[in-house]
Amino acid sequence: MTSQIARVLPNITGLDKSFDYLIPDELAASVRVGTVVRVELHGRRVGGWVTEILASAAPGLAFDSLKPIAKVTGFGPDRELIELAEWALVRWAARRLRPMLVTATPLRAVRALPAERRTSPSAEPTSPATVELLAAGGGALRLPPRVDVMPAILAAVRLGPCLVVVPQHDEAKLLDARLRRAGISTALMPDGWAAAAAGVDVVIGSRSAAWAPCRGLSVAVVIDEQDEALQEERAPTWHARDVIVERCRRAGVPYVLVSPAPTLVAVEEYAGSSGVVHPPAARERAGWPGVVLVDRRDEDPWKKSLVTSPLIERIRNPDLTVVCVSNITGRARVLACRACRALIRCEQCDAAVGLADDGMLSCRRCGAVRPPVCQECGASRFANLRPGVTRLREELEAAAARPVVSVTGADDQPPTRAGVYVGTEAVLHRVHRADVVAFLEFDSEMLAPRFRAAEQALALLIRAGRIAPEVLVQTFSPDHEVLRAAVAGDPAAILPGERERRRPLSLPPYGALALVSGTGSAEVAAELSKPDVEVDVGGDGTGRFLIRAADWTTLGVALNAAERPPGSRVRVEVDPPRV
Repeated sequence: MTSQIARVLPNITGLDKSFDYLIPDELAASVRVGTVVRVELHGRRVGGWVTEILASAAPGLAFDSLKPIAKVTGFGPDRELIELAEWALVRWAARRLRPMLVTATPLRAVRALPAERRTSPSAEPTSPATVELLAAGGGALRLPPRVDVMPAILAAVRLGPCLVVVPQHDEAKLLDARLRRAGISTALMPDGWAAAAAGVDVVIGSRSAAWAPCRGLSVAVVIDEQDEALQEERAPTWHARDVIVERCRRAGVPYVLVSPAPTLVAVEEYAGSSGVVHPPAARERAGWPGVVLVDRRDEDPWKKSLVTSPLIERIRNPDLTVVCVSNITGRARVLACRACRALIRCEQCDAAVGLADDGMLSCRRCGAVRPPVCQECGASRFANLRPGVTRLREELEAAAARPVVSVTGADDQPPTRAGVYVGTEAVLHRVHRADVVAFLEFDSEMLAPRFRAAEQALALLIRAGRIAPEVLVQTFSPDHEVLRAAVAGDPAAILPGERERRRPLSLPPYGALALVSGTGSAEVAAELSKPDVEVDVGGDGTGRFLIRAADWTTLGVALNAAERPPGSRVRVEVDPPRV
């Protein structure tokens, strides 16, 4: 037996302890930090990662008592990625290394790497703004929604091996195909893991590609930095943008964050010495869609439908494909009595009730169901203040005199071809080309009780602008900063308001924020409320607690140190996007 010892982290959910194993002589040449192995643990074989190579056993542990590694499964994340994952443990209060290592590991065992495939990329056109930004050390690049990002990527590739992360896998596939047609070698993640580890010009993929191998990494590009899809929904809630920035910082290489509207985090923390680089104002405006505002302030919201005259004009035009967006599902979510104008509320919990598909009134808060009768006057005729997608489809179909297809996030099949579509924002990802995108009820997005509401509303307009040259917005707030920014093609217009709202409350990027929920969350909040813990704790009375700290390290250390009650299921969302 060799005298070397491998410290192995088992790939077992809930286990955060590593164990030491002997490295047999016949496996010594193929075992290194990051190697995926099989070991015996408590009488059964399990997979795991080698996180450290030791020259001697831990104190108090006899060398001869160690079990040998049973098998080498194949390649895994290298030392640099494991160290990056250890940083992420604190940044996103993960407590366990396993979730990041699973993301960084190939889906299937890789026992041998293919030959390196490198070229000398010289494809045109490249982006002068990106060249300028990279020469200054990297930062944020503002490109309008309807401007191609390919020149920015081609400019980055000229520096050497490049890692590109985009929000959606379909977008990665399209860019991968274009790069290969330009004579550039690529590895599309996750299936291209082995090629990425061996060496190619561009490693490209969606969110998880932030953890992909990229031999000789020289530059990284994040496309659509503003897109929420770049953040992991499951805990730990790591963000691909932040992983890429830290990875580039450790490697000493530049990065480019490309976005039509860089978030305040990107502007304040990652823009670099050059600030946000962007095209001249006239050219930038030309890259935005035409935004048409339908001002509804003079209408009576108790009586008027969301199907306005400008919308009818478009949906009745057989030459136009129109996508209608409303983030309200079902038939109706907020109702008022047409006789007495009372808001229809739940008799048990007083929440606003909606109309279910079966015609009954249903409360989304407590689940109570009752007949459709006003509790104030007994009338049964209601006004839909916020009609759902099901009801809207019926209204639109009647107004358009042609079929209307409904699309929601629950659909798993491609939508039927039609001239008019209606759905939640999921329709913007399911329908790829249209002439008009119409937001039927946009105020609930701009005025949502979330500190990132303005950025998220602008991101919806950006997505719509990628699909159609015209975006129609029905609103009672036409002077809102989000709409002014979209109409002018100047996304920086929302930044002063964002700074003014966030800085006094120490919200990101001026502080660190986490949401703690689930069984045991109250006990964790009590631990964090102790005087010697440098965080602020606030609750909303529903078992959810907001934790604030001056910086991410202070927040992560405090959250990881807080004891969890036995049997609890505490969920920690660091930097929650919808608070």
